[in-house]
Amino acid sequence: MSAERRTSRWRALRGNVWRLGLVSLWTDFSSEMMNPLLPVFVAGLVPLGWAAFWVGLTEGAAEATASLLKAYAGGLSDRLGRRKGLALWGYGLSSLLRPLTGLAGAAWQVLALKVGDRVGKGLRTAPRDALLGASADPAHRGLAFGFHRAMDHTGAVLGPLAALGLLALLLPATPNPGQELSALRLLFLLAVVPGALSLLTLGWGVREIPPPPRAAGPARSFRGLPGRLWAFVGIAALFALGNSSDLFLLLYAREAFGLSLAGMVGLWILLHLSKAASGVVFGALSDRVGRRPLILAGWLLYAGVYLAMAWAASLVQLAVLLGIYGLYYGLTEGAEKALVLDLAGQERSGSAFGLYHGAVGLSALPASLLFGVFWIELGPRWAFGVGAGLAGLAALLLGLFLAVGTRPGPSS
Repeated sequence: MSAERRTSRWRALRGNVWRLGLVSLWTDFSSEMMNPLLPVFVAGLVPLGWAAFWVGLTEGAAEATASLLKAYAGGLSDRLGRRKGLALWGYGLSSLLRPLTGLAGAAWQVLALKVGDRVGKGLRTAPRDALLGASADPAHRGLAFGFHRAMDHTGAVLGPLAALGLLALLLPATPNPGQELSALRLLFLLAVVPGALSLLTLGWGVREIPPPPRAAGPARSFRGLPGRLWAFVGIAALFALGNSSDLFLLLYAREAFGLSLAGMVGLWILLHLSKAASGVVFGALSDRVGRRPLILAGWLLYAGVYLAMAWAASLVQLAVLLGIYGLYYGLTEGAEKALVLDLAGQERSGSAFGLYHGAVGLSALPASLLFGVFWIELGPRWAFGVGAGLAGLAALLLGLFLAVGTRPGPSS
């Protein structure tokens, strides 16, 4: 790579792009102190054998709630002509409610707090992505979105590492379930600290970039968004029907191989290391070769790993598959968001991201809930198999029917 190209890429990651990355790093630091341990926490509150159902219901309901608000908040930010205020409200609500999970005494309370947390996510996500897109050099959109997701996943590595350190201080060498539950409560309450840092970074470090004036008109729907964007969003929503919560992977490791709390956190760190390491590389690659090839590769990789996951015969095999699975995120996250912006343009970017996040997220409720039901009624192999089948079907449809070019830009 030439020195000029390296300099250009570094400049593309300055200013708002860098600071929004820090905001996501601190936010995921907070949430991922808790997420890999949430299945164990929920299992301590429900009858034996019902953890998968409650994890699926909680994750699905929370993401579906977030998705409805993402669809609304994106268009609202276009009409208001402002992005940062909605993002601040969203991050603030999540930072306040998330740690209160440590006070929950029943599974329905965990569900309610998670839904409240995701209300905040719904308010912030589309306006933040629109602000990030407006802050990024159009020639480096994939890099900017890939970098943002890499910072997000870096926080998802630091959070579990902090959790490991705290658990080592709070728990004896051979803890009983009651001691584990008490330690988790304190750990969850401490997640308020990185959440507060994310708010400070956003409030004082990120500058507002209003959308073009014509984007702030009276339109109150998704009408007028390009047909190719609708096609992509529909196929992405189909893929999302098979994309259940990653917490099921940890629950599977716990139930199939008797993994300890520390082991679950370790697997979660491995997954996010893979995500963070690949996000920038593949995001930048999508700027050169186009978005669709990387998305296709990622969806096919997802299908293959899900098929193999249910047949893993050892914890080592499961860990290797989890590391490979992280590459799916690197291949798709930056490329999908950059493609949404390529297809929609800046003027309606808030509405476009709202449509994308809303449709994909609404699929999360049936995806996670049905995965939990399949798990209970038919076993994990059937649950993983259904997810792999839907991912493969979505990849086939994207390859056959989505009429987009293979180069980045408005026709990507």
